[in-house]
Amino acid sequence: MADRQSKDTVQQKQYTHRLLARIVIEAVTPLAVGSGEKDILSDSLVATDANGLPYIPGTAVAGVLRSMTSPDRMFGYHDNEGGRGSEIIFTSAKILNHEGHPIDGLNTSAIKKDPLLKHYQELPIRQHVRISDRGTAEKGGKFDAQVVFAGTRFCFEVEMVSDECDVEVFKSVLQHLYDKKFRIGGGTRNGFGEIQVVEMKVLALNLTKEADLRTYINKTSALNTDFLKDHGEKLESLQQPKENKGEWISYRLSLTPELFFLFGSGFGDEEADMTPVKAKKVVWNNGKGELKENLVLIPATSVKGALSHRVAFHWNRLNGIFADELSDKDYNELLSRPNPAVKVLFGSGEEKSGDRMTRGNLMFSDVIQRPDDNINDKLLNHVEIDRFTNAGVSGALFSEKVTYGRGRKFELTISADCEGIGKACDKQSETIGRKDKVLEALECALQDICNGMLPLGGGVNRGHGVFTGAFNLKKEEKK
Repeated sequence: MADRQSKDTVQQKQYTHRLLARIVIEAVTPLAVGSGEKDILSDSLVATDANGLPYIPGTAVAGVLRSMTSPDRMFGYHDNEGGRGSEIIFTSAKILNHEGHPIDGLNTSAIKKDPLLKHYQELPIRQHVRISDRGTAEKGGKFDAQVVFAGTRFCFEVEMVSDECDVEVFKSVLQHLYDKKFRIGGGTRNGFGEIQVVEMKVLALNLTKEADLRTYINKTSALNTDFLKDHGEKLESLQQPKENKGEWISYRLSLTPELFFLFGSGFGDEEADMTPVKAKKVVWNNGKGELKENLVLIPATSVKGALSHRVAFHWNRLNGIFADELSDKDYNELLSRPNPAVKVLFGSGEEKSGDRMTRGNLMFSDVIQRPDDNINDKLLNHVEIDRFTNAGVSGALFSEKVTYGRGRKFELTISADCEGIGKACDKQSETIGRKDKVLEALECALQDICNGMLPLGGGVNRGHGVFTGAFNLKKEEKK
């Protein structure tokens, strides 16, 4: 009864103020905000606006922020006794052109004329394949997803109807945009969706004052007009949210290739039958955006796949489970996907009728080469030799391009949700109360990467993909 009365009190408050925010965000990693559509080239297309340009629906931002805050307070609610609408309004996030101006409204000519936006007529497609413990593709494990270039910037606005007491509440919601764990779109556990706030302006208007009321009435909804330019208070930075949902650990790996590595593109070119995947990234200097091409990419999914198999191995080792002592049925149940530790850390799909799909508790990010770092590709030729004639076998000549990265350092960050890991452990009989053992299996697998014992990418049986280095961890405590 008391809770219901508090809700009724909230419904009766006078909305005398309008709190406005204009925000510019940048994609640190590629974005995959899906449209639910597919075509002949991709199984998942990104959402595009009337101009054919990528955009982020307001619901995508609102949904993530709602999950990180108290929903009934500002985002509305609905129950059997009634409900209340949201106090917060989100616009869609529209893409910025090479001069940093949002493209809002119908403007198809912008794609052809703008030196940056013309590249968005053909977006990159990321290929994914799930590899079994035997090193082959699993049935149904191949799919392709369209993504938006890393470095792409978007602009959107947020408005909140409130009384004069809600200014700090409004800012506390916006603070979550600065959280490293705030990610947008699909594939957030596979390296996509990491963003950073480039600029944020806020403005509070008291509609009981004639000047503020007139200012609000004259406000346009078009994002290509910066209404807050002369009015808004620019926030250079905000602290991390005071309410942190759980305890996180960040594993930071500093890796150096021993020689060559290959993360395949799935295609060849005029010189080689196999080529490495490359990334394109928008780089901003003095407010101007330029697309840089042919950058080295270490896909987060490649690291994640190799790591999951090695985590399964270490979990079994730590629990005294060895392959020569298992039946075929037990062996299959302890492989990477059904493995208890893998389920806790990486999530699981529906394996049996009635099983629930669970989200992973690790977050990865793609590693993209810095545009000013000179890293070259090398062409390697291969031929199979007939053991009796010592001549080349017909049809067995092929060539590959690999990345020569010796002496270069690559930084990889993996974030672990310790609270989520603990809850996931308690849902399986094999892992109840054994969170520390699960994390130990993960850290052993990370150490294998750093020791060069777990190569990454393709061609590992030919000596590619050996990295060495070290990892350290930073514990983010509850606040």
